[in-house]
Amino acid sequence: MSANSWTIAAARDALQKGEISAVDLTMSCLTAIDAGDTLNAFVHKTPEIALEQARAADARLASGEAPAMCGIPLGIKDLFCTKGVPSQAASNILKGFKPEYESTVTAKLFEAGAVMLGKLNMDEFAMGSSNETSAYGNAVNPWKVDDRKLTPGGSSGGSAAAVAADLCLAATGTDTGGSIRQPAAFTGIVGIKPTYGRVSRWGIVAFASSLDQAGPMTKSVRDAAIMLQAMCGHDPKDSTSADIPVPDFEAALTGDIRGRVIGIPKEYRMDGMPEEIEALWAKGIEMLRDAGAEVRDISLPHTKYALPAYYVIAPAEASSNLARYDGVRYGHRAKLAQGDGITEMYEKTRAEGFGVEVQRRIMVGTYVLSAGFYDAYYNRARKVRALIKRDFETVFAGGVDAILTPATPSAAFGLGEMADADPVQMYLNDVFTVTVNLAGLPGIAVPVGLDAQGLPLGLQLIGRPWDEAELLNYAHVLESRAGFVVKPAKWW
Repeated sequence: MSANSWTIAAARDALQKGEISAVDLTMSCLTAIDAGDTLNAFVHKTPEIALEQARAADARLASGEAPAMCGIPLGIKDLFCTKGVPSQAASNILKGFKPEYESTVTAKLFEAGAVMLGKLNMDEFAMGSSNETSAYGNAVNPWKVDDRKLTPGGSSGGSAAAVAADLCLAATGTDTGGSIRQPAAFTGIVGIKPTYGRVSRWGIVAFASSLDQAGPMTKSVRDAAIMLQAMCGHDPKDSTSADIPVPDFEAALTGDIRGRVIGIPKEYRMDGMPEEIEALWAKGIEMLRDAGAEVRDISLPHTKYALPAYYVIAPAEASSNLARYDGVRYGHRAKLAQGDGITEMYEKTRAEGFGVEVQRRIMVGTYVLSAGFYDAYYNRARKVRALIKRDFETVFAGGVDAILTPATPSAAFGLGEMADADPVQMYLNDVFTVTVNLAGLPGIAVPVGLDAQGLPLGLQLIGRPWDEAELLNYAHVLESRAGFVVKPAKWW
């Protein structure tokens, strides 16, 4: 088994025992990345930086005092600002932008000795569920059915594809409405969205500031625990960053969930749900029950309003956040005709720089914030959000420790199959995930089985706020019981 296919945990142990060097591990990944160009997962390769960081990691490892992430090669989603490296959020409007600073998340990972292999593909400004809105072109799922190329999901599609195809050991992702958990489920990997405020947002290109949260995308739950540990911590540069202790997430993976209560929300049993998703959910319930958990039916009555509320709040915040891209200070600026003024410059720059989906969401967001519609749409959506949050608080106060749901309404679909359809059909991919963002809760997707076509399917666990340690333990039990070890057959 080549080193690039290792888990973080296996690589950490091998590195610390001196069985492999960080340079050799990094070279294994760089070779895999070059061979995997057809997946279009990496959009900016950084081999020189990677090897420099790997050599520094080897020096730390030789000293005998290296942290768990030291020497671990990672892919970084293009939404994270990385100093001196293109950070475009997969948008033409940021073409050529190289930040003079490092995001808090990447800075923390690099301080822990992690190695950056390059920047990963994504939906433009994280707006999408299939990676088809990217200015770089779509990433491709390493899982395949016959000759159909499939979406790796979105917006963190490049991250999911790279991890599933063993181009890197793990990757960073961000999740505004499911953008870590949905692509993780589509590609058979693990993805966790932490509690809002657990991981700093500083230096991450903003989509919807009250919803965005970064997290790891990994090959196992243990890896997610190890990487999340390095990403977390209070950041005074982010006003929403929580100043609370970070527990030892890996130590929490005891595998003991006896007596814990797992809730099953009746509202997630939706009309038209595929039988395979129903069967997978039932399988997950039995796995947790067999592990000693009590399974309890619960109600989250305002779930049906989550998607409409999300698709008012998120575009509203996006329209505000993306107003800064005007062609004046940095990024793309349109060529102007004689006589054009500043208004024409704004209009032409934004029309050329933003893709269709981003323009759609900016227009929706601007509309719901406009005079005469603010109360009818935005304020009403905020009230619905408060009710959704209260539903979860009531359930957790009633003794439920975690909630089990499907991660996605289907397996990965074909590229191009939904891109030109009614955009609402694409938005429905977020039906099981957006409530978690609206309530600010932690959620994790775990691969559990395959559908009839041989494509991965995942389940989602939702935890109490700030209780990622327990959530990871429930996920660890689910992962162990499911025994999902299948890899995509290499065709790329």
